Amino acid sequence: MSTPPTTLELLLPDGSWFPVCDLAALTPGRGVAALLPGGAQAAVFLDGRGATYAIDNRDPFTGARVLARGLLGSTGGSGGGPFVASPLLKQRFDLTTGVCLDDPSPDRAVTAYPTRRTTN
Repeated sequence: MSTPPTTLELLLPDGSWFPVCDLAALTPGRGVAALLPGGAQAAVFLDGRGATYAIDNRDPFTGARVLARGLLGSTGGSGGGPFVASPLLKQRFDLTTGVCLDDPSPDRAVTAYPTRRTTN
């Protein structure tokens, strides 16, 4: 018996859940860009522990849509949080809040989208 496919969804600002892709299509430690309704893009990540994250794909420092190509990491300590480092200028963005860890100004944050998994 095969396992039914699992879809990764993210919560849009309007309160609706948007299906992004089959969870099996994601590679741990790597990001993918997803086109959202209205033309926005999300950077979607699966970490090595199996947790999923989604943030805006647009780097607020350069305007380039590149955060899906960033490097995943976590801040030090036992409570270290996950982040992605922009591939351009290396600023780090918290994957749970969207806050820039190197410049916490509100205009430097990106949108963080809650994610969920649904079985088809």
